[in-house]
Amino acid sequence: MTTESPRWYKSSYSDNGGDCVEVAANLVASRGIVPVRDSKDPQGPALSVDAAAFASFVAGVKADAFGA
Repeated sequence: MTTESPRWYKSSYSDNGGDCVEVAANLVASRGIVPVRDSKDPQGPALSVDAAAFASFVAGVKADAFGA
């Protein structure tokens, strides 16, 4: 078991009025998850997303698969 803590990252594109999320990609290798949280509430809950599911989501965003 690892005691590694999440290292939160917010995109440089996040200067859009505060509707942003932060991710902690450093836990992919050790735990197979990508924690996601609301950047406006860093002490609030975090959602743990399976790394493969998160990768699929990011690929869909890059491919504009979700529309505008």
